[in-house]
Amino acid sequence: MAEQLKGMFNKMFYEQFALEFNKAYKHFHPDKFVKDVTQNLSELSLNQRLRATSLVLKNHLPANYKKSIDILVDVIPNLKTGYTTLVFPDFVGLYGHDNFDISMEALKYFTSYGSSEFAIREYLKRDFDKTINVMEQWAIDKNHHVRRLASEGSRPRLPWSFKLDEVIKMPSKTLSILEMLKTDEELYVKKSVANHLNDISKDNAEWMLKLLTQWNSDNPHTLWIKKHASRSLIKKGNMVSLSLFDFEKNAKVKLEKFKLLNPTIKLGEALQFELDIISQKNKSQKLAIDFKIHYVKKNGELSPKVFKLKELDLPANDRANIIKKQLFRNFTTRKHYSGKHFIEIIVNGNSVVKTSFQLIC
Repeated sequence: MAEQLKGMFNKMFYEQFALEFNKAYKHFHPDKFVKDVTQNLSELSLNQRLRATSLVLKNHLPANYKKSIDILVDVIPNLKTGYTTLVFPDFVGLYGHDNFDISMEALKYFTSYGSSEFAIREYLKRDFDKTINVMEQWAIDKNHHVRRLASEGSRPRLPWSFKLDEVIKMPSKTLSILEMLKTDEELYVKKSVANHLNDISKDNAEWMLKLLTQWNSDNPHTLWIKKHASRSLIKKGNMVSLSLFDFEKNAKVKLEKFKLLNPTIKLGEALQFELDIISQKNKSQKLAIDFKIHYVKKNGELSPKVFKLKELDLPANDRANIIKKQLFRNFTTRKHYSGKHFIEIIVNGNSVVKTSFQLIC
């Protein structure tokens, strides 16, 4: 994904980018900007290209920060929305700390065109209380992009960003935002709130579960958030999280016909497996069935990752057949290596069976 995004920062993009800035600011020189920003472009990673764009842009805009922001505000509606528009909040994250109010309004505006989630963290890092007070107002904004920014930007462990140690140490720091968004109807917002809570569960599981226990599940949006937020704890078999959603605490099942249809696979192929899960109780059991892949790392050690397989209500003494394919290809977040891998089936947090397979890269 990062490679695909990196390719968006190309010469054609910068030429169009520069033309739009020239329309908004007559002293902007497109040819000079493109020459400066594409220097050594092929050597830069995705985030390096993003940051280089902000740095070069600064040299081609007025020294006065407010004037620069006014130009950015004029330009951004004329560009294609998406990852490349993160340049705008990144500029604010770099240069706006002496102009707090202007910067907050700019980040609020820019977030609808991409996201200001990374840039706002630069302000949280410098003055958490002042910034979180603004974000609490964003949580009740009519624009769902702004509401989502309130939650996403204050996540303790936002991917591709630094951790917010203040929230990790004291998760109540963002409680007011979570409370205001717990009944939000927008899926974009709900996902962020759930991910925020899932982040908290990694360091403060007891605090997070106590909060979810207090939230009313009668609201379908709150229930969705609670369920998605608890996914990591459910996979670990946390008893409180299982009870929140009526999963069987003492599941009694056995597996039959568990088999790998292709126990040796090549990179780019899918591992296929099938199993029958059989109830050994005289009552229905609500089950969360997951599978864990133990990936081989470069040094030969194993790195496990749990994936959701199926949720079901298994009737008394009944059985269910499950078939699954899991594709193996390289991502920016995971590179595969040849060797003996393992797959493990987990039911309500308990390992039921584990077997090996070979991956050839």
